[in-house]
Amino acid sequence: MGTGIERLKYITAVVLYGTIGLFLRNVSFPSEFVAFCRGIIGSGFILAFLAARHRKPDLPAIKKNFPLLLISGICLGLNWVFLFAAYMETTVAIASLCNYMAPIIVVIVAPAVLREKLNLKKLPFVAMAFVGIVLVSGVLDGGSGSTLGVILGLIAALCFVCIVLCNRRLRDIGPMDRSVVQLFVSALIILPYIIVNNYGKTINADMHSVLIVLLLGVVHTGIAYCLYFSGLGSLPVHTVSLLGYLEPVVSVLCSALILHEPMSIWGWIGAVMVVVAAAASEIME
Repeated sequence: MGTGIERLKYITAVVLYGTIGLFLRNVSFPSEFVAFCRGIIGSGFILAFLAARHRKPDLPAIKKNFPLLLISGICLGLNWVFLFAAYMETTVAIASLCNYMAPIIVVIVAPAVLREKLNLKKLPFVAMAFVGIVLVSGVLDGGSGSTLGVILGLIAALCFVCIVLCNRRLRDIGPMDRSVVQLFVSALIILPYIIVNNYGKTINADMHSVLIVLLLGVVHTGIAYCLYFSGLGSLPVHTVSLLGYLEPVVSVLCSALILHEPMSIWGWIGAVMVVVAAAASEIME
């Protein structure tokens, strides 16, 4: 029974992540401002959650891992900025799938960075994913995928790769403690960029956008992170890998069924190839 509840928590978190692009379509704020708010609200929510459970952040563990937490927090902020910008430049489906090239890129760089042995059985899936992302980009349809959107999505994926590599080197620190620092650092690193990039500009702070940003910060970050890590701790690794790929699937479905964003038959084939390749490469760990 407990496992079923934890699985439901994890699935709920993953589905919430997959709907972020849907809500961002209706926000008038700059993408970097939304990312900043998500970091501040999300870290505040997790701190409140820990306090409600009479837990304090593990300061010795945070201090021990701080350099890696700092780097990963910076990369998290940049990942959000580039991904949110990609959502504005191309379809939600294409931006999400580009971002989900991260596991495939990790397979390529991990042997050099982490000195892990290259799993040759994964190479066909790497090739499949790259072919898939080419199809998703719209090259065969005259570039309908928006070159800039694809580039921004792939940069977001590279930032996510850095987060994964840093997290693999973290030692003796709980997921909540890690997330609080990473979320807060992500917000701090984005703040100077917000000030410089929006200096002298007028930002339309309509109530609709404010409510969506609050929703993204509380529900899609704070609550989702708590549900995610609660389920993560008790589920088998293979189950986590498989269920994690509900996120791009949900993003693609939201793009097609709710936002009615166009995707050719080649794009759909590419989407399936990316998701299958990325999931299969992780299952083979």
